[in-house]
Amino acid sequence: MGSQNCTKDPVEILEEALQAGITAFQFREKGEHAKTGKEKLALGRQLRGLCEQYNVPFLINDDVNLVEPLDADGIHVGQEDEDVELIRERFPDKIIGLSISNEEELKQSPIHLIDYIGAGSVYSTSTKEDAGEAVGIEWIKKLKSLHPEIPVVGIGGIHEGNAHEVMEAGADGVSVISAITESKHIKKTVKDL
Repeated sequence: MGSQNCTKDPVEILEEALQAGITAFQFREKGEHAKTGKEKLALGRQLRGLCEQYNVPFLINDDVNLVEPLDADGIHVGQEDEDVELIRERFPDKIIGLSISNEEELKQSPIHLIDYIGAGSVYSTSTKEDAGEAVGIEWIKKLKSLHPEIPVVGIGGIHEGNAHEVMEAGADGVSVISAITESKHIKKTVKDL
């Protein structure tokens, strides 16, 4: 998440989610109303500090230039973002995740250089403007059958009511934004997810 996804202080939301047991966090400060420059870096530092406190991996979404200043554990990129080969060269020891939404993208993706696949958008989502068409849980099943060795994380439109379908399809995890940022009971939401 980023501040643009939050109706209250993102630091509070992340702390509640960490206390509830989330297992990774991705800083995704982008889009309309997102912080930039020093404000973005300051928020990133606060969120990074919380993740360190709870011993939870802190990843950056897309912005390769934030990896070093925030000492991120990794980075997640989409097909149109920075080239995975260049990222791996620059950050040989960082976690790298790559979004893959269809067979064409899969064929073009350097699977051997990434640590996990972000598969989706599994369901329709309003959080990500460029999410494209929903691919459904069949895409999770296909990825797991073709690449059982690599973790697959379902992304897009996932909430407490459908997360179990994504996991049952073979995903190793789910990624959510609004399910938590818009929750009135974050602890319960994380538990239900």
